[in-house]
Amino acid sequence: MSTTEISREMKKSSHVQISRGMKTVLSATVVLFIASHFIAPSSTSKGAVLGMLPFAAVLAIIGLGQTLVVQQGGIDLSVAGSVSLAVVFVTRLPLEHNDRLWRAVVVAVFAAIVAGIINGILISLIGINAIVATLGMSSLQYAVIMAISQGSPRQTTQLLLHIMSNLTFGIPRAVYYAIATTIVVTVLLKMGVGGRRFEAVGANPRAGRAIGLKVKQTQISAYVLAQLLYCLGGIVLAGILAQPTAYQGDSLVLPSVTIVVLGGTSLLGGRGFPAATAVAALFLQQLNQMVLALSVPFGVRTLVTATALLVGIALYTIKWNVVRDKFSELTGKKKSSTLANA
Repeated sequence: MSTTEISREMKKSSHVQISRGMKTVLSATVVLFIASHFIAPSSTSKGAVLGMLPFAAVLAIIGLGQTLVVQQGGIDLSVAGSVSLAVVFVTRLPLEHNDRLWRAVVVAVFAAIVAGIINGILISLIGINAIVATLGMSSLQYAVIMAISQGSPRQTTQLLLHIMSNLTFGIPRAVYYAIATTIVVTVLLKMGVGGRRFEAVGANPRAGRAIGLKVKQTQISAYVLAQLLYCLGGIVLAGILAQPTAYQGDSLVLPSVTIVVLGGTSLLGGRGFPAATAVAALFLQQLNQMVLALSVPFGVRTLVTATALLVGIALYTIKWNVVRDKFSELTGKKKSSTLANA
């Protein structure tokens, strides 16, 4: 991508549009809920939906962080350690005392910033592969988790439960936090110069450097912001569960990547679609809910998530018009050959 093309990309990203990914995942979500109503009615009952929405909200917040990293051409595997560490900080440090919760939140945020800076430096400045660096960070975070908790769970404070678990206008509060976070990330990416530069760097770092963009700083900021979003997701998750485990983030790595892909953000970097990622979180969580209602084993549920990831990659990366043209060409040649032989 040349400097002229990257300038066009910056102008294009300045307009808030309904992306192809949003149209696709929104349509798929509507179809899924309709199908769930007939295939697994219990998964669309009021109680089931209210129980599913908070976890979809947590996944959406975490997926927004993963979106920022993917936009810079990376993959963040430290999601598990980051979320689990935030959960441990806000449950173990307060010792069930409400007045100590805020100090625990400050510690969790500080740890997230440090982890993001280290990830950014290792990947952007030193040049270590993103998968290797973030996997190493996750291992380091789990070492801290074991030092603090010895792997045992702790009761969530009543204050955090009240803030995160209660309903407002009949909707779980976690949903409002996810919506607010999605709006903030979307505004920062789509309605400001910084967001356009962020997407331009992700599209082509070399071209971005040629036009004077601060590539290294931008890439590091992506990992720092992602860690802050993982931290927020972990805090919300700790408030949803009365007694979360010390490994609460283990099951969120694959889903966080899956919803980014389903939302239409390319794994090669560039433009991102936070709102579509949030809707994809709802889609994936409801899909898991439907499969769970059908009493499918856990291994099959994991397979469903992996299949959704593969479908998303195929949907947005394969040039289907080229495939269709090739298929038509082969079909035409076959017909011609048949007629000639006749």
